[in-house]
Amino acid sequence: MVDRGASAPSLPDDWPAHPDPILALNRMGSFDWDLDTGLFHMDAQAHELFDLRPEEYDGRPESLSLRVPTAESRRMDAIVAQAMKDGSENYGTYFRMRRRDGTLRWTHTQGYIRRDETGRPRRIIGILRDATQEVGDLEARREQAAQDEARRRLTNVVQLATAALAHARTVDDVIDVLRDTHGLTRLGATSLVMGLVEAGRIRLVADGPDNSFVPGTKVTGIDEPYPMSEAVRTLSPRFIESPEDFAERYPLLWRSITHLNITAAAYLPLIAQARPIGAIGLLYSDRQGFSPEDRNVLVALGSGIAQSLQRAMLYEQEMDLAAGLQQAMLPRTIPSVPGCDVAVRYRAATIGGGLGRDIGGDWYDLIPLPGGRVGAVIGDVQGHDTHAAAVMGQLRIVLRAYAAEGHPPATVMARASVFLHELDTDRFATCLYAEADLSTGVVQVVRAGHIDPLLRRGDGTCRRVPVEGGLPLGLSAEFGRLVYPVSTVELDPGNTLLLCTDGLVEQPGADLDEGMELLTSLVTYGPRDVRDLADRLIDVAEERRGDDDVALLLLRRHRLDAPRTFGRIQQHVSPGDPEALTEARHMVRAAVRSWGAKGQSDEIELVADELITNALMHTEGSAVVTLRLLTGTDRRLRVEVEDSSSALPRRREAGDDGVSGRGLLLVETLADEWGVEARGGGKCVWSEFVVSRREG
Repeated sequence: MVDRGASAPSLPDDWPAHPDPILALNRMGSFDWDLDTGLFHMDAQAHELFDLRPEEYDGRPESLSLRVPTAESRRMDAIVAQAMKDGSENYGTYFRMRRRDGTLRWTHTQGYIRRDETGRPRRIIGILRDATQEVGDLEARREQAAQDEARRRLTNVVQLATAALAHARTVDDVIDVLRDTHGLTRLGATSLVMGLVEAGRIRLVADGPDNSFVPGTKVTGIDEPYPMSEAVRTLSPRFIESPEDFAERYPLLWRSITHLNITAAAYLPLIAQARPIGAIGLLYSDRQGFSPEDRNVLVALGSGIAQSLQRAMLYEQEMDLAAGLQQAMLPRTIPSVPGCDVAVRYRAATIGGGLGRDIGGDWYDLIPLPGGRVGAVIGDVQGHDTHAAAVMGQLRIVLRAYAAEGHPPATVMARASVFLHELDTDRFATCLYAEADLSTGVVQVVRAGHIDPLLRRGDGTCRRVPVEGGLPLGLSAEFGRLVYPVSTVELDPGNTLLLCTDGLVEQPGADLDEGMELLTSLVTYGPRDVRDLADRLIDVAEERRGDDDVALLLLRRHRLDAPRTFGRIQQHVSPGDPEALTEARHMVRAAVRSWGAKGQSDEIELVADELITNALMHTEGSAVVTLRLLTGTDRRLRVEVEDSSSALPRRREAGDDGVSGRGLLLVETLADEWGVEARGGGKCVWSEFVVSRREG
């Protein structure tokens, strides 16, 4: 409260003979201190301020000790001495004065030092005034400022905690924010504990720091004598003002936490939708008690934590539902297909800077097909929610169904697009469908707005396979453009076909071509085994922590004893065309003999003739006859007759004199194997014969 440097009042040189009337009017007393004689003259107003009668004062400064406490007198003497020593012209300070009735009041003094021509102090003149109201106002302002600062600090605690919790998406995220050292600092606490209500009990989910856990409190009952239990039970906070208060109210808990040096604590219920979901305890080692403002701010803090916790719980429930839905929609297992190795992987997107996994519509599928063929599907439904996962599941099912019915790849894609359009959803999907004949290595690929596949050769080199494509599923039907061009890829033994969604390719700040080049490089120098390669690619996607899902399917054709087609001939037979039927019979006979099965020629020709005749008699349309020579563990000759009818052939009983009804019985008797496959809108009836090695 030193007022160094303040300007002194202008007093006449002959003061105190003629005191300034302006000072008296302002209720200020004045003094004149003669440093040579030591006399300290005061006017009437100064006497009144010191509560001294004129006859009670002899003019000597030490006589004022009756009114000025010793500590205050020493402090003022030091101030005056320092001012005279360092050449100051004036000084000022507040000091306490004891009145006649023993009460203390604040007084302010200000003095002006007059020196002679050598600079020696000779005289101090100055004023005195009552500063009781002034100091009182100053203290009130300081107290108000301290309260405002405390309120601001507590408000900042809520704001900082709320800001930190705003990024928490899961319960673990909320716990991490609260348990973190910075989290404790934000909360202004030395230690904390948090529990969640589960099945009528409180399960401890967070405590900190590391040495603050109390044994036996991992799971406690709501009716037990703990402050957290009381907060949950009564839905009201519990404020503990002091160590004595803690020990008296909760002796069982206090005995276990004395080493934490706790001086106060606040246990807040976490209430969501009028029911308790848990409680949090904040323990302090640097405070005593809680003001009304403190309590209000802490209650607000508990409300914010409860909202974040409820939001995290609802998010986890939604994610569990979505993840369960997606897992149910994705294939539970990938079938083993002779002639190839397959690896599939799925990685959910990382959302919000790594705070969690989101759910999406990416999918893969592998569809075993008749005749040594297999269908591989990769696709991506627009969006990241349960609706995208539901649409994905429906698309996967219909694509599998259309492929299993025997439709060619372009038809499979077109029908899937119509199906998605008729779902009346606002979602579209990209998709790539590849149908591979593992016996020949021929792969037919159709693309609906999806990224191109990659092909890795046996020597490790990898290239992008350009596939002419159509519109995404759902959009093609909407715009009436259902044509999906078919591209053909040769998949030699040892080669690998890679299908993926764009989450594996796209990167922030890079275009699609750059992403494809990087993926091509990763595949080129990646592991040889498709499973190891799939793991490596997913690890790379995990390191990027991208905001899109990743689905991946790798299909590697390998050298097995699976049948390979060494010959294939085909003949179209129209109904009512005897010449075409005759040509088909000649074709069968010539092929059987040229392929070294002359000894079985009659049986094969008879079965082929029966199948052709049945197709022409019992269907409305033409028939396509195909003969294949397959080699593997044995040599087989396969006869296929395809027609446009989906009606399956039926075995009938022939009468004693009947000529009809013996066809399938004949086929079953003569062929080693036979069966029926769906082919688009029709079917294919086939039979196979194990043939001996080429006859000389």
